[in-house]
Amino acid sequence: MQTLQQKASEWSGVKQEDAFAIDEVNLFDKLGLQTFINLSTDFYTRVYDDQEEWFRSIFADSKKEDAIQNQYEFFVQRMGGPPLFSQRRGHPALIGRHRPFPVTHKAAERWLQHMQEALDNTTDIDQDSKTRMLNFFRHTAYFLVAGNDLKNESQGAPPCKHGDNKPAAV
Repeated sequence: MQTLQQKASEWSGVKQEDAFAIDEVNLFDKLGLQTFINLSTDFYTRVYDDQEEWFRSIFADSKKEDAIQNQYEFFVQRMGGPPLFSQRRGHPALIGRHRPFPVTHKAAERWLQHMQEALDNTTDIDQDSKTRMLNFFRHTAYFLVAGNDLKNESQGAPPCKHGDNKPAAV
């Protein structure tokens, strides 16, 4: 039986060592807090303005400002900065926090499309950092899909059919 990390690597097309290359450089020190705030603001502006109602509805019960803060605090913490997210919300526990949402392959790809566009639009992030971050985001998105499948299996629902493997490209 595959682990969630193995499924994430298979489905995302990103090897674990590439996904966790974000740990080789302190991206918080390199990029600074404001860059993460800008990235998350741009990302969630795209999410909340998404043309697809099915995707927007995933976020309907969240305030945009809260979503932005949760995301940038998690990114700061995960990428070498102070534990802002944990201080305010506790352990990130990504699978548990995303349990109420339909984290499918289709939703992961839509999320990643918006994140790719937000990364491309955030000029303060150099190419190497963008590549490291996108590899982490792709792998993590599919880690959450694998966690969603595990939740569905335990509830007797059929697992999500995985889509095309798409290697990370920036």
